[in-house]
Amino acid sequence: MSETIYALASAPGRAGIAVYRLSGPQSSKVLATITGRNLPKPRLASRCSVVDPTSGEQIDDGLALWFPAPRSYTGDDVVELHLHGGTAVRQRIFEILNRFDGLRMAEPGEFTRRAVLAGKIDFTEAEGLIDLIDAETDAQRRQALLQSRGVLGDLYNSWRDKLLPCLAHLEAAIDFPEEDLPEGVEAAIGPTVKTLIKEIENHLEDGHRGERLRDGLKIAIFGPPNVGKSSLLNWLARRDAAIVSETAGTTRDVIEVHLDLGGFPVVLADTAGIRDAQSDVESIGIERTFQRAAESDLKIVVAAADQTSTPIHDIDIVDRETILVLNKIDLLEPETDKITSEYRDFEQNLYPVSVTREVGLEKLVQCLIKEVGKRLNTGSSPTITRHRHRTALGKCLEALKRARSQENSELCAEDLRIAVRFLGVLTGSVDIEDLLDIIFLDFCI
Repeated sequence: MSETIYALASAPGRAGIAVYRLSGPQSSKVLATITGRNLPKPRLASRCSVVDPTSGEQIDDGLALWFPAPRSYTGDDVVELHLHGGTAVRQRIFEILNRFDGLRMAEPGEFTRRAVLAGKIDFTEAEGLIDLIDAETDAQRRQALLQSRGVLGDLYNSWRDKLLPCLAHLEAAIDFPEEDLPEGVEAAIGPTVKTLIKEIENHLEDGHRGERLRDGLKIAIFGPPNVGKSSLLNWLARRDAAIVSETAGTTRDVIEVHLDLGGFPVVLADTAGIRDAQSDVESIGIERTFQRAAESDLKIVVAAADQTSTPIHDIDIVDRETILVLNKIDLLEPETDKITSEYRDFEQNLYPVSVTREVGLEKLVQCLIKEVGKRLNTGSSPTITRHRHRTALGKCLEALKRARSQENSELCAEDLRIAVRFLGVLTGSVDIEDLLDIIFLDFCI
């Protein structure tokens, strides 16, 4: 019998409502004791008063919900108390619950852990639930909601369901050669394995969109000193995140800002100005600039329109996909044609702006939203969201390719078994009974 655990299921701190959750065999006893009444109807909110069973003192008024096993989130008996979210109430509720024998505070994530172990949700759904709680942008919310509903797990389980009969039939042919099994069992495995290899390869070739969407697309702002890189960062962030000064070399390290850009998560980085370093510290900062730009998903190089010579063409990390922001156009003479002549190579990605006068910036923002969307938009298809998924699928793919090239049936079966195991690792469904069920059901051995 599992222990009964309890915890605050809502965020800590002062709030109008706080939710306390209990899960385990003693949940119903605790609810009846602290409310002094019979259990409410299952899954219906019921008005109640919570009292201290020792002193009889009323602690709070609120709502109680009762979820009998197995129709609950964890599969155990579950109680939820919706009470006022003050510190004093919370402290007294925990004091009262702590007096019950066999009750203990839940470990972080333990309710969801129990849900997984009870088969209520699989690993991918649990991860999606965590991502949904942590989602800060609309795109992250959509992806997390799909995963929490089991879309990703359903895909992996469908591959596993296709592979299990192949393994079961092959093992039947190996283990029961004297039985009158259908002809061509081993040959029939090939097309299924070939199809699965192609589907998994296509799934892996997603440009890491899911992981990028979870963590935020990395955008690096770089260029010579005093061209307005920090001012651009501050304008995009709508706050003074970086120090702005006329003194060259003010920015010595990478400054990060997390943004919601058109519903997509972005990690925007301001970097040290690129020039011949004047000190060892500045040299380290410039090295970090090159490193951050090389690691970024999208690059923005900033130049100043009023400078007679801007050496951005000499910066190795500038390429055709780099967005050029030509700042300080308000300082140009009206008749100048410098914008069209000197930066002709950047014609498609050139954005003349004035950060101080807020000229041309909205067009730049629309460009960034478009570029970020191209890299992060996952549509309605399930995408890989964690390195764990990618690693397990890679191992599965390797095993399938080995199985397809094996001439020995025993070795082929072992590779198929490895592939099945890695698919099971993704969702948490690894059970040898599945194989036995198929063998005996299909062949009646």
